Amino acid sequence: MTSDPSDTGLLAPGWVGAPAADTTSDSAWLRAMLDAEVALTRTLASLGLAPSAAAAAVAETARTNRFDVRSIARRARAGGNPVIPLVADLTEAVGAEHGPYVHRGATSQDILDTATMLVAVRTLDPVLADLERIQTALARLAARHRGTVMPGRTLTQHAVPTTFGLKAAGWRSLVLDARDRVRTVRDGLPAQLGGAAGTLAAFTAYGADDPRALTAAYAEELRLADPVLPWHSLRTPIADLAGGLAFTAGALGKLAADVLTLGRTEIAEVGEAAGGGSSAMPHKANPVRATLITAAARRAPQLAATLYGSLAAEDERPAGAWHAEWEPLRDLLRLVGGAARDGAELADGLQVDEESMRRHLFLTHGLIVSERLAAELTPLLGRARARELLDEVARRTRTENRSLAELLSEEAELKDIDLEGPTDPAQYTGSAGSLTDRALERS
Repeated sequence: MTSDPSDTGLLAPGWVGAPAADTTSDSAWLRAMLDAEVALTRTLASLGLAPSAAAAAVAETARTNRFDVRSIARRARAGGNPVIPLVADLTEAVGAEHGPYVHRGATSQDILDTATMLVAVRTLDPVLADLERIQTALARLAARHRGTVMPGRTLTQHAVPTTFGLKAAGWRSLVLDARDRVRTVRDGLPAQLGGAAGTLAAFTAYGADDPRALTAAYAEELRLADPVLPWHSLRTPIADLAGGLAFTAGALGKLAADVLTLGRTEIAEVGEAAGGGSSAMPHKANPVRATLITAAARRAPQLAATLYGSLAAEDERPAGAWHAEWEPLRDLLRLVGGAARDGAELADGLQVDEESMRRHLFLTHGLIVSERLAAELTPLLGRARARELLDEVARRTRTENRSLAELLSEEAELKDIDLEGPTDPAQYTGSAGSLTDRALERS
């Protein structure tokens, strides 16, 4: 088999080198199609519909190094899919005696859909392992920084204090949501076997007493789910896969987006363990992992949209809708596979600067706790006066560059009130600690 030079990932640093690069390569797809053909002949033989020698011959012959993937790709144009030239090559290689049992009763879509499910399972297994690694690292961060106070930011501005532990617990919650969705999708990916128009008619013609038993045996041989119906134009498995992958990209994208923001030079509350370099600026340590994850998160929704669009597929086997799935699905598997790999590296090595977080709590001269003061001063001064006073003091903190606590302490009507606690950001994190604990109870 000749390798395809266009499949090297030159412009795809987000997935190159990740397990998904191998499990979604042209060679991997060829391997999956051959596995689908071998499983079909074995299933036929197990039900007495083909000689056991034929199953052995097909299994022995179906080795990827015996087939030229580039030749198959070029010849696929004639029939619109790669199964047609592959079946021709496999049949010829098996020989005249057993060749008639290759692909018996199946249609091209049976083999390519089944191969797609195999590729997906083989790609999702390492993705799930990486998601477990990410959630474990984030759980450690959340527990370690349960009480690490930092500015909460809404609409890009300081809001009220929060904790880094709660932020990490939130990232982990999304990752666990992604893990659960991907696991459910993976476990439900079905084999495809329906024949020319999804009626299983050819298998009956070849002697099958119960074609549904044949489908079940085929799925078991492949360790895929047994579908209720052939799903040639019922694309629930592809849509479910698209949704799980797009959600995972978005969940990891949230982590990456926060790291990119909090890792800016002027914020520097977190940082990647080992940043990437610059071709022009020796001082740069770019957040490469977060950058590549963000790129994947930006592309994934559009790829998923194409796959969802293919649900509107006409007839018993569609023209164009099925064909439109192949490239975006592979791209989506690769993007998420790479993002999960990068997410694991990012979470494992994330650096947290507690001092920067603490220092930033006071950038607004104490105004970050104005919400608390409004609540505590209202019973003493009345709502209108409390708001008037805080508005005036807030203005003065900016113009006089003095702290909120200092200015309030000069107000005669507050001279008997202890303002030390209410003006301390570390004492206004609400239920952040208990929420973090609750989130960490999820396994």
